[in-house]
Amino acid sequence: MSSTLLDGRAAIVTGSARNIGRAIAIDLAAHGAKVVVNARTSQKEAEAVADEIRGAGGTAIVVIADVTNPDAARRLTATAVEQFGRLDILVNNASVRRECDFANLGYDEWREIMAATLDSAYLCCHAALPHLVASGQGAIVNIGGLSAHTGSARRAHVITAKAGLVGLTRALAHDLAPQQITVNCVSPGMIDTVREDGRAHAEPEHHRRNAPLGGRRGTPQEVAALVRFLCGPEARYVTGQTIHANGGIFLG
Repeated sequence: MSSTLLDGRAAIVTGSARNIGRAIAIDLAAHGAKVVVNARTSQKEAEAVADEIRGAGGTAIVVIADVTNPDAARRLTATAVEQFGRLDILVNNASVRRECDFANLGYDEWREIMAATLDSAYLCCHAALPHLVASGQGAIVNIGGLSAHTGSARRAHVITAKAGLVGLTRALAHDLAPQQITVNCVSPGMIDTVREDGRAHAEPEHHRRNAPLGGRRGTPQEVAALVRFLCGPEARYVTGQTIHANGGIFLG
């Protein structure tokens, strides 16, 4: 399915070589946006996403950049503007999700998770801001997570980082509203993805204790559709919100 909903707009989706990020990049492109596919190291997977977009008639480029690095975040944004002449949409999807008993959670791993999820969002928002202002219809969407709202064992670092995204969303909604930039957070629940260890359906602890009301997992495409709405012209009155896509596991 394709449309012209986002024609003329340009988007960056961080961490978009696989899973939810991949689905978001493909969906935005299917609705007319020119998309920067970003990954930290996964060149082959990122190129496959861009090839799929181009094969369907869309426009995409790949930028390999570690968005926990300030210079790399600035380069990512600069490349988008150089290639597309503008930047209208930023989706902060990059993240690392692991489980670890708090007693064994070292500071280096704490900082790694915090940087991958929360610092990267700050850096990309900061780098993109002048261009989103120039757009006049800028949209930022941060990708949160279920356990930031329910809590869970063995995920103190992940939960803290994802909860920080909710706070950042609310703060930036206030700061950036005068520049006509909307800022929202999408919080997925149990979604069919391949996790960091490469296993499909590898279960985090908090998934074992919860079940969607409809008895099934969500798909990355269902999350992507929500993100696309928040980036589009019909969502200009929606800002500062955390919107849950979790099948009813958490009723926030």
